Amino acid sequence: MEQKYNIKAALEALLFLAPEPVKEKELEEALEISSTKLQETLKSLSREYNEDPNRGLKIENIAGGLIVSTKEDYAEPIKKLYQPKVQHRITQASLETLAIIAYRQPITRAKIEEIRGVKAEKALFTLMKKGLIQEVGRLEQTGTPILYGTTDLFLEHFGLSDISQLPDPEGLMEED
Repeated sequence: MEQKYNIKAALEALLFLAPEPVKEKELEEALEISSTKLQETLKSLSREYNEDPNRGLKIENIAGGLIVSTKEDYAEPIKKLYQPKVQHRITQASLETLAIIAYRQPITRAKIEEIRGVKAEKALFTLMKKGLIQEVGRLEQTGTPILYGTTDLFLEHFGLSDISQLPDPEGLMEED
């Protein structure tokens, strides 16, 4: 059977796109080639990747399959670019809203606004966008308002295993 594409380039594309290691048998079937042809092509491609100091990628055999990964030499710039960029700063209004939700959850927006005395829409939007709160249900009453609660990310961010580890709010009050 005549190939309509370059086998080496196709192998490279398959390995590049693979979200997990790919078994050689799967590659043989996808490329419609023999085991011998796969081994020859793989050896050539691996040599290009693994031995060329001007390449940032390598081919590895991991967990019984093949994968393209980055060379260890480039870990530092990769970390700089791909390390999560988390915004830790939130406004005072969002922080107050988050505290109310944490201690009173599940809670509606109307109850949050009643406690704070101001609108909470923007703070709720910000906290949801940052993944610190989520919708946890609906209140069984007219209009079925949304109930808000904290997320696992909230717990992780504040180093809590569960919500019961929040400090006693009475102990947080400032004395005059």
